[in-house]
Amino acid sequence: MVTLNKIYTRTGDAGSTGLVGGARIDKHAAKVAAYGDIDELNAQLGVCKELAESTPAAAKLISEMLITIQNELFDIGAELATPADSHWEGMLKAGPQHTERLENWIDQLNDQLPPLKSFILPGGTLLAAQIHVARTVCRRAERQICALNKQEPVSQSILQYINRLSDLLFVMSRAVVKQAGKPEYLWVPGGERPRVDGAKSR
Repeated sequence: MVTLNKIYTRTGDAGSTGLVGGARIDKHAAKVAAYGDIDELNAQLGVCKELAESTPAAAKLISEMLITIQNELFDIGAELATPADSHWEGMLKAGPQHTERLENWIDQLNDQLPPLKSFILPGGTLLAAQIHVARTVCRRAERQICALNKQEPVSQSILQYINRLSDLLFVMSRAVVKQAGKPEYLWVPGGERPRVDGAKSR
């Protein structure tokens, strides 16, 4: 287990940060941006988990999924924060089994949902809207990890996991709305969208 006895170190005051193993790197480097986005995503999912636990219809299943994902994202963040040439035997890493579990959860939730007839607008419930926020952060993290992959090799398991996670969050948001008995907000193309006064747009 990690023990943190002191929170501030003053070692990052000059604009660099330490990677796993002690190497220093600029705080604006692509590698730091990648695991920083994973950290932000984990924080967003923490909000989702707390909202899920206060939403009776969603509480157990969604909360259990989210806490598992939060732990796995912490492992992924640590893997991204480790220099590519410094991996060691027994190091916690994303693997195909983690992505497969996400796919199983997607199928489990999606089987209970009606087919989509339009794009979804974020909303329906507060929890569903917050899950959509997490989904967009997940997409940004994926873009940043892909950018990092152009500079140094990133595990394909990480790329697959983050890609599938955004799919899961999309389906999860729909499932939350359905469980709450609320209607989904569907995108209406501009030519068919009603005006605020109720008249039809032209």
